[in-house]
Amino acid sequence: MLFNSYIFIFLFFPICLIGYYSLIHFKKKELVQLFLILMSFWFYGYFQINYLLIMICSIACNYIFHRIMSQKPSKLILLAAVASNLGLLFYFKYFDFFLTNINSIFGTSFLLRNILLPLGISFFTFQQIGFIVDTYRGEIKNCSLLTYALFVAFFPQLIAGPIVNQSEMLPQFEEMGSHTPDWEQIYRGLILFILGLFKKVILADTFGAGVDLGYMNITILGRIDAILVIIFYSLQLYFDFSGYCDMARGIGAMLGIRIPINFNSPYKAVNIVDFWKRWHITLNRFFTKYVYIPLGGNRKGNVRMYANLLIVFFLSGIWHGAGWNFVIWGMMHGVLYVITRWIGKFFEKDDFKRKTSQNSAIMANHSIPAVLSVFTSRLLLFAYVSIAWVYFRAESIAQANSLLSVAISGKMQKLSLDLAECFRLDEFWYVLKVLHLDTMEWSRYILMFAILATGIILSMFTPNASEISDKCKGKVVTNIIFATFFLWCILSFSGVSTFLYFNF
Repeated sequence: MLFNSYIFIFLFFPICLIGYYSLIHFKKKELVQLFLILMSFWFYGYFQINYLLIMICSIACNYIFHRIMSQKPSKLILLAAVASNLGLLFYFKYFDFFLTNINSIFGTSFLLRNILLPLGISFFTFQQIGFIVDTYRGEIKNCSLLTYALFVAFFPQLIAGPIVNQSEMLPQFEEMGSHTPDWEQIYRGLILFILGLFKKVILADTFGAGVDLGYMNITILGRIDAILVIIFYSLQLYFDFSGYCDMARGIGAMLGIRIPINFNSPYKAVNIVDFWKRWHITLNRFFTKYVYIPLGGNRKGNVRMYANLLIVFFLSGIWHGAGWNFVIWGMMHGVLYVITRWIGKFFEKDDFKRKTSQNSAIMANHSIPAVLSVFTSRLLLFAYVSIAWVYFRAESIAQANSLLSVAISGKMQKLSLDLAECFRLDEFWYVLKVLHLDTMEWSRYILMFAILATGIILSMFTPNASEISDKCKGKVVTNIIFATFFLWCILSFSGVSTFLYFNF
């Protein structure tokens, strides 16, 4: 089930919200947990019932591993648990990729299985691996089956994250049934949900139309067209994924559950280290805790540290998708990350941290040269990240290289009218008609560049959704604005699309 769908907004979530707060009055934690688990199963099984069966089996097996290790921690059981989780993920996500490479290297002809990838399997598999490792380390003493099932299946963050940690979620699930509705939190959760919905429906899907057209017609694109398509995807991915996470956090807040922040204005970053403190924060946290630190982190010298960082980015790439293009994307980030860390050694440590964590304050309060420095750093990083995203989006390395080749050395020709038409939102086009601008040829480009400018400004220079929702006070004007945004999104549901990270 999609957040951006009529069934979710007008049926599923109202039932969930009313049922949840009705059951809270009985002061029975288990009853409330069971209700949310069943609602989560409905949410997940709505896509395909086979997905639900796979997830339930995964929950059952991992809970058995948890119970065994909570009684007697065993490295052998831990390895078996991690291997079974990775084996499940390998079969559904990487088996065909493995066979394709075997056929290519050895000239064999193994038939591909064309296995259907269960939605969210990368997210709930990593989440359960983290839980099992924490059990082995003694961080979890006892967890009931209901609490564990809810930890894995909780529908707001089930399919596309964030990847939550047991230490931040289990205490909240254990307290269910003992709190009353916090109307201020519910209100701010609703605002956050609307902002996330707006990001997805109005911005991400609009940019996505241009991206899809561009990638399907690379050979006829001009140089500027190709550059625009590359930028469009950077903005589509950001508004799509961060929009989902905002909606997840908003839903959680309306249910009295705090879900961690997964994005903190990543396109405001001034270098790649800063970027990865802001982009997909919970995935970065997972790899740091369960891969980077166990490998030795930075405790065994610089060479070992840089190697560990490259391993993490390699795994991050392959986690996102079964293809060498994802590996290239991960290593492009990894190499720049290592170079940036190495360069950072030659500066004062505190000064380097200040420059990577307080660039927004510099933009607001410092001199023009300082502001220009931060602004230039943001644009250069955005350009590099956007180039890397080409390998992330492309269906193959050859397709990615083709688009980049056009962007670098393609023909300088008139901008594609078909590309501009992707941004022709009826509600705005009507305004142009009223102003009698629609008859002019260049008017077709107005909306494309207006929406592009809006996306860049929102992602790089304005407060993010979390900051906006935290400051909302419930004033009449504010409520009217957000009600208008919500209605706008609802009326745009005719073009409902899935979230990009559902593919990973």
